[in-house]
Amino acid sequence: MHVAYTKGLHELGDGLYAYLQPDGGWGWSNAGLVTAGGTSLLIDTLYDLRLTREMLDEMAPVTADHPIDAAMNTHANPDHCFGNELLPRSAEIYSSQVTAEEMSELSPRQLHALKQADLPAHVQAFVASAFGAFDVADVSVRLPSRTFEGRLELRIGERTVSLVELGPAHTGGDTIVHVPDADVVFTGDLLFNHGTPIVWADYDNWIAACERILELKAAVLVPGHGPVSDASGLRDLRRYLVYVRGEARKCFDAGINELQAADDIDVSAFSDWGETERLVANVIAAYRAFDASRPRRTRVELITAMADWRVRHRP
Repeated sequence: MHVAYTKGLHELGDGLYAYLQPDGGWGWSNAGLVTAGGTSLLIDTLYDLRLTREMLDEMAPVTADHPIDAAMNTHANPDHCFGNELLPRSAEIYSSQVTAEEMSELSPRQLHALKQADLPAHVQAFVASAFGAFDVADVSVRLPSRTFEGRLELRIGERTVSLVELGPAHTGGDTIVHVPDADVVFTGDLLFNHGTPIVWADYDNWIAACERILELKAAVLVPGHGPVSDASGLRDLRRYLVYVRGEARKCFDAGINELQAADDIDVSAFSDWGETERLVANVIAAYRAFDASRPRRTRVELITAMADWRVRHRP
């Protein structure tokens, strides 16, 4: 299925929709809508209230006949949940238990403070370019009202929708939405299509999660970022993860530190993907997969490492 990669709501057929936000880079996430029998399930909200209002307004002609009675957050990154407060108060919001816990750990105030922080100039510039377009100062986090572990089957009108937890991977609690009768999977950020993925949680399990999604043999995959795809998009992402892991392993075994490894690994085969600086965060995650005793880096430390990498590789 070809779906134009333009901003806004796109019909996928069978009562399913994708809401897309080019160019899919930092914070520019996608969302989804599953309708049936006079009701609908919204998959993810957006980074801030302005963007989420725009999305809900564009969905209004559909949701007038199929009100949003349920929503779910595929994971806890702000660009997939900070708009929750705009959902109907009566709507049940679902997520994995880990996602709900992670949503409580990073507040809008902390993100807003990051943009105001006294950081080196190049790090400030990186933060501004990645997150400056989003206004989170007035966001109030609305947490999921129902959580689960592993798998949850929902009835949306007459159709069955499966929420399948595949994290930890990109984050601790990544969950996909499988709509079997429409042959569609909403992947959340387990698929960045034409964008560099970033491993915040578990490198090896993300590769395993790719296999789990491919086993579903869905015709259409709606990624968390980037254009609507089929299995080829996920295979490309898996190829990147496997390649970077393999190259990082060589460096690790040779005693090369993770920052030098990120400088040495050749990712020119993926040069048309955005957010290339995420390579350094991925190498750090791979090194932790090789040696679990290595300390976890804080978000600010990872952002600084990516900003430093940008300076070295895109002066």
